Amino acid sequence: MDIKARVGSMGNRSRVTLAAGAVAVVAAAWAVPTVTGSLHSPQQNVAREQGGGTTADGHNSDGSAQGGDGGTQQQSGISDGIAHASEAGGNAVNITIDDGPDPVWTPKVLDVLKRHGVKATFCMIGPQAKAHPDLVKEVVAAGHRLCDHTVDHDTSMDKKPVAYQQKEILDAKKMIEDAAGGGAQVLYYRAPGGAFTPDSRRIAAANGMRPLGWNIDSKDFDKPGTAAIVGTVKKEIGNGPTLLFHDGGGDRQQTVEALDQVLTWLKAQGRATGFPVRTTP
Repeated sequence: MDIKARVGSMGNRSRVTLAAGAVAVVAAAWAVPTVTGSLHSPQQNVAREQGGGTTADGHNSDGSAQGGDGGTQQQSGISDGIAHASEAGGNAVNITIDDGPDPVWTPKVLDVLKRHGVKATFCMIGPQAKAHPDLVKEVVAAGHRLCDHTVDHDTSMDKKPVAYQQKEILDAKKMIEDAAGGGAQVLYYRAPGGAFTPDSRRIAAANGMRPLGWNIDSKDFDKPGTAAIVGTVKKEIGNGPTLLFHDGGGDRQQTVEALDQVLTWLKAQGRATGFPVRTTP
């Protein structure tokens, strides 16, 4: 190869090397995550729901890590860690009801709870609460607790800007509290689909709401049949104390029937019921 050809070949190789380097720099830049929230958090973004029960990597159904809530106490006195434990301690179970209130199904769920003498936590969607303030008041009057389940039930909100997350959480909180009236408080926040972030947890806790997870997804939302719902709860009861049911999102007849059977079974097992913890023990 003559000198001119060799120089040309070397130039081509240099251009290829530079181009490859540029691609690597761009790829590295895209790979760097945006860090939000407190740096002490063991997970920068809590994994979303991974199916019923405990996953192989040691997570709860809502994706949060087992063994401690990984949170810190905010100035409000509320921890920003995701709660699962029960205030009643021991082997007590927390009943949580999502996506209402619904004019057809919430009253039926309330009737079942009343018959069994059980208190539950109702995770309400803001516009639903605004549309049915009588039901919100009925929930509060019966001694149940309120939980913020956002405005739009956006299961991808963990990928949205912090300002969006804040608006979803705080607007829903106001709608629910306004509907409840009488100074009733929203004591918990549950992210749709388990889409928690360090920022959303901090926002909730700073405003007096403990982030609320779950250990057992009854799968009632999918309407697999009453027996299947009850079977899921019995199978997964060892995963932790917080059970997830729904009073919104369509026909919940199976939920009503399954909840009745589950509460009967829990009583036979000597399992008390309670509310989720709000502060770190």
